[in-house]
Amino acid sequence: MENEASERIFTKNFVLLFLTNFFLFIVYYSFITALPIYVLDELKGSEAQAGLVVTMLLISAIIVRPFSGKILELFGRKETLIVSLIFYMIGTIMHFWIINFFALMALRFFHGIWFSMITTATYAIAADIVPEHRRGEGLGYFTMSMNIAIVAGPFITIALLGHAASFQTLFILLTVLSVGTVFITAFIRVPKLEIHRLHSNFKFSMNDLFEKKAIPIAIMALLLTFAYSSILSYITIFAKSLGLLEAVSYFFIVFATSMLIARPFVGRLFDMKGPAIVIYPLIIVFSIGLLLLTITKSALLLIISAVFIGIGYGSLGPCLQTLAVQFAGKNRSGHATATYLTFFDIGIAVGSCVLGLIVSHFSYSGLFLFAGIVALSMLILFKPVYIRSQALVEKSFNETAVLLEMKMK
Repeated sequence: MENEASERIFTKNFVLLFLTNFFLFIVYYSFITALPIYVLDELKGSEAQAGLVVTMLLISAIIVRPFSGKILELFGRKETLIVSLIFYMIGTIMHFWIINFFALMALRFFHGIWFSMITTATYAIAADIVPEHRRGEGLGYFTMSMNIAIVAGPFITIALLGHAASFQTLFILLTVLSVGTVFITAFIRVPKLEIHRLHSNFKFSMNDLFEKKAIPIAIMALLLTFAYSSILSYITIFAKSLGLLEAVSYFFIVFATSMLIARPFVGRLFDMKGPAIVIYPLIIVFSIGLLLLTITKSALLLIISAVFIGIGYGSLGPCLQTLAVQFAGKNRSGHATATYLTFFDIGIAVGSCVLGLIVSHFSYSGLFLFAGIVALSMLILFKPVYIRSQALVEKSFNETAVLLEMKMK
């Protein structure tokens, strides 16, 4: 019975951490949806300024993210998470007093610092509290908290603002959710890790900023999010150019549903059969979804592409992150998570800019063609990564066999 309990994924700690991440990302995606409108309608800004709302948060997150793994090591995962959530909550409350665009940009930079710290901490803790042999499945379930929020956050925002609610009403709701994250996190028990204190000082080396063993996987994450930024930044205006704007809401519903349905099966298969059997097909599925958009002229084809992109992108992220943590080892899970998410953020930021140049010189078909080719390039990169993962699996198996033999004696 005790062994069965230790193999459970949905423990009290996991559920509480899931809720914390869910509320965090509802706030995050609600701001992404609402603030561009706020800039245009309330601050009387331009479309270019509205676009900077997302970019500014990503800039601060990218700057801070490499340091976050070391900070988790120095001050502890739970302690860092609670402090970061408190500052994130303060940043949410401060939206009530924004008077101009420059104040909003400063606040977005401030928010990005703590968002970076929080997401590094939550994913590192999630990797630590799920059973090691079910990590792929466990992190897949955990990432659902973000995937559901992708739909819930914008839906709540549009529902409120669409029914003549003020931005102040929305900010009140987001403040309540931010307070809830702090309250919930207080009840989470985080396993203590054996950290080599000789190296746990306030000096930062490259080893503290990046986990070298996770970099190959992190580069794959960069390519993944570079390609995905075509959806994040351009799917709405692409659909509008085709006269399919109403179909975009269905695109994201199908996208999220496909992710949620595929995730448990992919995670379980990853843990049972290894990474190659799921990652190669997922790269192809994701690429097909992007390439379908190059020939999309109808709502039906738009929705079909959402199925492929939802399954491919939604399952690749957790699989890659699981490998990054496995390569680094449990005591370096914070550094591995920070490295992975740094490259993840860079992919979105760089992708949005580069693909913007492509669409301005070519067309949306050219944009999605390029994104699909970038996604397919992951097939080449994964081969050396897979060889390394196989070696780690063999090492883990041999160590387990030795331990069992010692117990038998």
